[in-house]
Amino acid sequence: MIRRFSLRTTVFFLLFSLAVPFLAASAQEPGLIPRELLFGNPVRSSPQISPDGTRLSYLAPSEKGVLNIWVRTIGKSDDRQVSNDTHRGIKFYRWAMDGQKIFYFQDLNGDENDHVYSVDLQNSTVRDLTPFQGIKAEEILLSRNHPKEMLVSLNLRNRSLFDVYRVDLESGAILLDTQNPGNVLSWFADRELKVRGAMAQDTKDGSTSLLVRDDEKSSWRELMRWPFGDEGNVVSFTLDGKALYLETSLGADTTRLVKVDIASGRELETIAGDPKADMGAVLLNPDDYTVEAVSFNYLRNGWKILSPKVREDFANLSLLGDGEFSVTGRDNTDKQWIVTYRRDDAPLAWYLYDREKKKSELLFLSQPELLKHKLSKMTPVVIKSRDGLPLVSYLTVPAAFEGKRGLPLVLFVHGGPWGRDVWGYSPNVQWLADRGYAVLQVNFRSSTGFGKKFLNAGNGEWGVGSMQHDLTDAVQWALSKGIADPKKICIFGGSYGGYATLAGLAFTPSLYSCGVDLVGPSNISTLLQAIPPYWAPMKKQMVLRIGDVENDEALNKRISPLFHAQNIRVPLLIGQGANDPRVNIREADQMVQAMRAKGLEVAYYVYTDEGHGFSRPSNKLDFYGRVEEFLAKNLGGRAEPWKKIEGSSVEVR
Repeated sequence: MIRRFSLRTTVFFLLFSLAVPFLAASAQEPGLIPRELLFGNPVRSSPQISPDGTRLSYLAPSEKGVLNIWVRTIGKSDDRQVSNDTHRGIKFYRWAMDGQKIFYFQDLNGDENDHVYSVDLQNSTVRDLTPFQGIKAEEILLSRNHPKEMLVSLNLRNRSLFDVYRVDLESGAILLDTQNPGNVLSWFADRELKVRGAMAQDTKDGSTSLLVRDDEKSSWRELMRWPFGDEGNVVSFTLDGKALYLETSLGADTTRLVKVDIASGRELETIAGDPKADMGAVLLNPDDYTVEAVSFNYLRNGWKILSPKVREDFANLSLLGDGEFSVTGRDNTDKQWIVTYRRDDAPLAWYLYDREKKKSELLFLSQPELLKHKLSKMTPVVIKSRDGLPLVSYLTVPAAFEGKRGLPLVLFVHGGPWGRDVWGYSPNVQWLADRGYAVLQVNFRSSTGFGKKFLNAGNGEWGVGSMQHDLTDAVQWALSKGIADPKKICIFGGSYGGYATLAGLAFTPSLYSCGVDLVGPSNISTLLQAIPPYWAPMKKQMVLRIGDVENDEALNKRISPLFHAQNIRVPLLIGQGANDPRVNIREADQMVQAMRAKGLEVAYYVYTDEGHGFSRPSNKLDFYGRVEEFLAKNLGGRAEPWKKIEGSSVEVR
């Protein structure tokens, strides 16, 4: 089976990564969940099973408090650390197909120029497989049929484009395999590790096309095209390589899973779809590549079972409880599965599921100490926008204040903006709720997962448009229901959510009591001028979705909070990574300068060894401690005492 491992992320999307504070927290206020328990590294996380099913790998802190890869034999307690990262911690890793090595990605201080490293499990030797300064490894492709090779996409030849390179995993030799013609965003290989599919973007009209070829010597030809506004992507080749499983919105509002003939482009079969939600994860049989199940997430995630082979397994896994599960690993015999189980009011859990015995064995919880605390429930709600659009949202009321009215409210805005909020455990949400705040998360128009009409309803609607109106309408809903105190409302977000924070304070200044902006842009024109070179093929789509701000100065000034800083009336806190490749530090610098020139209150914290979001434990602990004090001062919630954190790179500017 081909395994695709990608670090491609949605534009501006911010994942609030978990990190371990290795310093002891100060004395806790009674009842408070310690920040280090919420934002620290998990005790253990991200388990994977070796291809032969005999070993389990996972991430856990080293003695220095840095996330590393550990391996143990299933049924034994011979756990050993096999990697030795000493700075940022490892977040993504994958087993080699022969089980002799493990691969992981790592960048330098948040610059997102990831390298692929290989750990030899026989001697713990670590090798940089892509040792090129300033070069980004985008994804790797692996196949059972070729366990000694790997395909990796790199922007080595041209910083704007990713070519495919073939890596010999024994010698480390790397050779150019497939050259990018100039517009390819992602690559796909068949089970023989031959690159035969590519998704390309037209830089003139923003359309996306699927390119295919019969073999490595054949010319590329266009099989399908999605005009701007439609969504499509490749899931996998079929076993015989004669057809493709595709995600597509052509002919429908939401994306569905279809099977398409490679020779003719004819749709052979519609496999699964849902009228309300785009398709999510696809579970493929590792031997015959048939589709076994497809997930869909409207209010909550659920599975459509398509193969009788797994029906009983899914029924057994549903007995774990009222949370959500996903199959995140399988051994080569397909007798053992790694299952991730998620609830809203408990830490993440992982199970080893034995398909023959039909039994689930708990491997570990991400943070078992959280079981000593009462976490808050997250409730899905659908809020109507002023023009009638349904906004799938999530309301979390502090467990200690259930039923109480008039609570201080934090509107917590997701990044992307082409991403979404989902139901389930969130350290940020639990932290805010534990401090006494109701938390509202809104999937405003432009959020993904709800069909192309909802996605495209946000085109050209940044800042003063309906994307921001949706957030305003959600706050008004919370006020109308008596949930929120109108004098204690904060808007808080990262990346696009940071932009929405600035826009909320600048364009609706009487609605909020304070704001927290993490790595958010303030001037859309300078944002687009500073994007990484490898975003160039996607820029046309960004312009179509946002507006041509580089050529329309009036539009840029209308939607960029920088030019409306004088309207802000309430305190603002800004956090920024100095090495952010997506939202350049200039975005924060210029906003702070504009506010201070008007005598407005803004706290500004720069972390010199971070990028788009914070990874290092000391930096996360420092930042969230400062935010907690800021919120307590402006909203009146509880706060764990903050103190200077040794090792943090923070600069108070």
